[in-house]
Amino acid sequence: MKLLDVVATLEDLPAIHLAKGQVGTIVDELGDDFVLVEFADLGGMAYAIEPIPISQLIELRHSPAMAA
Repeated sequence: MKLLDVVATLEDLPAIHLAKGQVGTIVDELGDDFVLVEFADLGGMAYAIEPIPISQLIELRHSPAMAA
């Protein structure tokens, strides 16, 4: 995962008030294991900016990732 990738949480993160499946954008790389993710509503208003382990995220894709 890299800067500006769109990601979603793989599990509930109650300590930071995020639920499984919430969508955010990576805004900084904090080392090999963590990234800073901004979560925003459909109007673009950020409601959380949190460091999240890469292992708790999945990258979302809008185009085919594998050749047929």
